[in-house]
This record gives sequence, C-alpha cells and structure tokens, in this order.
Amino acid sequence: MKYSIEVKTASSPEWIAAVLNDFPAFLQDHADCERKASAMAMSLIAKYPDKEKIIPDLIDTAVEELEHFQQVYKIMQEKQVPLPTKMLPDPYIHSLMEEAKGGSEASRFLTRLILGSVVECRGCERFKQVADHMEDPVLKRFYKELWASEAKHGNIYVQLALHYFEADQVYDRLEALMQKEAEILVQLPVRPALH
Repeated sequence: MKYSIEVKTASSPEWIAAVLNDFPAFLQDHADCERKASAMAMSLIAKYPDKEKIIPDLIDTAVEELEHFQQVYKIMQEKQVPLPTKMLPDPYIHSLMEEAKGGSEASRFLTRLILGSVVECRGCERFKQVADHMEDPVLKRFYKELWASEAKHGNIYVQLALHYFEADQVYDRLEALMQKEAEILVQLPVRPALH
C-alpha cells in the first residue's frame, strides 16, 4: 500500500538558486524546521493521548527530528553560522495549518496527521534538490540521508491515519491537501528556506 504521494508541483529553479546563494540562511532555517518538526510530533501526542497507536511512532519521529536538529547545528558550528536569536514565522506552515481549523475533532485529527505527511513530502523533495546541487561531499551525503528520512516520516503520518480512518477518507484528504500545498507554495516569495 502506498502511504504518501508525490508533491504536486516541483520546487522552482529560483528556489534552489536562493538556497545556494545564501546557504548560511538556509542552514539557520533548516535547523529551526527540524526543531519545529520534533515539537509538532510531540504536540500530537500531547493533544491526542488517547490515540495510543500514534504514540510510539511519534516519539521515534520527534527524537529523530531532534537528532537532525543536532546534526544541522553541528554543521552550523563548523561553518561558523550562529543560531538566529529570533526566527520569523513560517508563512508556508502557517498557511497549511489554516486547513486544520474548523470541523469535527476527528476531522482536525485526520488533517493534522495528513499535514505532517505533506510537510515531510515537501522536505523530501527539497532535500533531494539540495543533495543534487551540493558540491561538498559531506553535505551531499547529509542531505541525501535527510531526503530518505523525510520520505519515511511522510509515510509514518499516513500509516497512523490509516489506523483511525478508512483508506478512502485518508487518501482523499491527502490528495486535497497536497493540491492545497502546491497552491500555497507557488504564491510564496522565494527565499533561502526549507519552505
């Protein structure tokens, strides 16, 4: 069974150019995104402690995302890139999270799980681009490993949704949110950030 789907629109050449032209800024944003991804997994556990099937996988996901934060921070230290004192709000995530408002508690639970998959799928697509364009072999390998990890995380969120909802409902919501994600992405300004 397929647990996730491909993004609906590829990241633009302008996006990867922006990343390569200001890689320190990308690293700062990347570190922040890994921290937030860990927090998002834990927030689902905190919000839905009665959904016991999500807990083990989301603990593992949160720990792995925190390890990614640690790895990015190590690269930043090596490159003398500081963690920023303040990160700006992420307009991509903010726009996607609007989709989780309203509706029944069950609908919001499904949407939050699927949004986890959507964000991970975009991360997978973008980390692949970064890996493909890196000349530094250490960074190339690092982003290739992250690309595989993001794909796994994208699948986990869909698998968890399938424990609680019918497959048609899960895949219909996944399709709709992947389409919405593509619409959001093309409207955002290009910047050296993961999203």
